[in-house]
Amino acid sequence: MASIKLILRTNQKDQTGHSPLYIRIIKDRKTKFITAGVKLKESEWDEVKQKVKKNHSNSARMNAALSQKIADAEGQIADLERKVKTISIKKLKEAIKGKEVPNFFTYSRKHCERIKGNVSISTYKTYGVYLDKFEKWVGTKDVYFDDITVSLLLDYLGYMSNVLKNGNTTQRYSIMILAIMFKEAIKEEIIPEYMYPFNKLTLKKDASKRQFLKKEQFEAIIDYKLQENSKACIYRDMFIFSIFAGGLRYSDVLEIQLKHFNEEERRIKKVIRKTGRVHQFKIGQVALDIIQKYKRENPEPDDFIFPIVTNVELFLKNEEYRYSFSESTNKAANFQIQRIAKKLEIPVKISFHISRHTFATNALNNGMRIEHVSKLMDHNDISTTQIYAKIINEELDNAVDNYIY
Repeated sequence: MASIKLILRTNQKDQTGHSPLYIRIIKDRKTKFITAGVKLKESEWDEVKQKVKKNHSNSARMNAALSQKIADAEGQIADLERKVKTISIKKLKEAIKGKEVPNFFTYSRKHCERIKGNVSISTYKTYGVYLDKFEKWVGTKDVYFDDITVSLLLDYLGYMSNVLKNGNTTQRYSIMILAIMFKEAIKEEIIPEYMYPFNKLTLKKDASKRQFLKKEQFEAIIDYKLQENSKACIYRDMFIFSIFAGGLRYSDVLEIQLKHFNEEERRIKKVIRKTGRVHQFKIGQVALDIIQKYKRENPEPDDFIFPIVTNVELFLKNEEYRYSFSESTNKAANFQIQRIAKKLEIPVKISFHISRHTFATNALNNGMRIEHVSKLMDHNDISTTQIYAKIINEELDNAVDNYIY
């Protein structure tokens, strides 16, 4: 026989001192909680009598409503246990809850499918990955919004830190995706605001330490001898192109076609994959020489500058294929660039994205205004660009410490 009791969960107390009241069900030593839709101060709740105290202005009305909820719940349980000899606590909870609070994973999966056409494939897949990760840890799909408490999230953070050895950034993203689902459900008025448990979490941030290549290091990569038209050579040239073309991300370098390039103005104009914004900028001589190197005789406007894309039609028409192809070839590019760096004994953990950091730090070192660097990198906020300025200042401080006595 299942037992029912009202519990004031003081561990979920909000800033005003109010805690949510829950209906607790225990069956076969297993426990489930269902929100009662009420928040009270500890001084307003009588745990022994299971009633709202008279010091609450609406105590009579609230006690009547709570008594009805408990009676309904007990009726549901008695009815189900009479019909089914062995019924799980999950089924009991679902019967009592009805449509009051939805299943977290059911809602989240449906939400992801609804927004699929409005976000990038990368964002859509990222949501799925982090939801899968959380579901694997919880160990069941039977999780309702009100099951996800501060205590549960702290346990999840502990698991990510101690077992998975996730860094602070990965932990933040893992929690942030869950928080997004809560915010969307609140916006749609599917759950009340007080169910949002994330305000009480303190998530650590990793110190922003961006690696980059110094001038002599990327010049060594430029001069490194490779077989012409080999994949290693093409990926190296794409990497160097990015350094001299505003720090373009790999996906954007991969997608550049001749129609995006105005040779007379030495200008590139294309929609940036990550932001969806049209971005245009002038390129330097090194980037211009690389374009000329790969430009074939009798070129067409739709020609890709770098000969990496194999199935052009599918790449242009199928966003999921384009995302998958970009991801896999980015990894291949990273591998080839890492091999070159290792041969040259460059003491930097290198990837294609370092071309972006290298562009920023070298541009600032050469005296370019931070506003211009920010514009060329298509940053939303100049504070992002200021991270690179901080790196320059740290390098300068180190130089003073090492060479000035």
